[in-house]
Amino acid sequence: MEDKRYIKKRYIFINVIMIGLTLWLLLLPKRDSSTELQADKLLLEIIDDSRFLSTDYVANRIINDDKYILLVDVRSPEEFNTFHLKGAMNIPIDSLLNKDETGEYVWDSYLNTDIYKVIFYSNGSVYSGQAWMLTKRLNFKNNYILKGGLNEWFSTIMLPQKPAANSSESDFAIYEARKGAAIYFGGGTVSVENKSSNSNSNVPVVSKKKKSGAGGGC
Repeated sequence: MEDKRYIKKRYIFINVIMIGLTLWLLLLPKRDSSTELQADKLLLEIIDDSRFLSTDYVANRIINDDKYILLVDVRSPEEFNTFHLKGAMNIPIDSLLNKDETGEYVWDSYLNTDIYKVIFYSNGSVYSGQAWMLTKRLNFKNNYILKGGLNEWFSTIMLPQKPAANSSESDFAIYEARKGAAIYFGGGTVSVENKSSNSNSNVPVVSKKKKSGAGGGC
């Protein structure tokens, strides 16, 4: 029960941050774009938590080789090269709205499409939330956030915790699915070696059979 209360408080806090970011965006100089989402609609989008996709959902989609999801890692190239989710592409948050010589957004064909479900992720939910906010303001379609980012990915998918003996059958079913996913993504037994030296990071380094990967900064 306490864990559920903590998670609830955590995402209420994230929503408060997102609303604050919205207000900040609205104070930026107006741009000559008639396609941007209006303030009232943007706030409604923030209140709707459907933008968050669970680690279980994303793991399932990757394992089933879903061609219609696009994972976008918004961390730095160094962090991306150290560790990233299978099939992800790297678009650092500070490059997200880069334009070409014609004034068009460089990543528009990837981030604003009816074909793909674009899923932003970072170590937590802050940078990915900013990416979602920036693209949502431009009224880009089908953009989502990996709930909890890589921190939650490691704690749920890579290092699943066995439920208590009196837990429900559904809890054990989720645990078994996560164990299978851990083997799929880790290639073997997964264990925490250490944490990044970056004090802002709590993404563990994972040891795997014959290979290793690491999470990056915050």
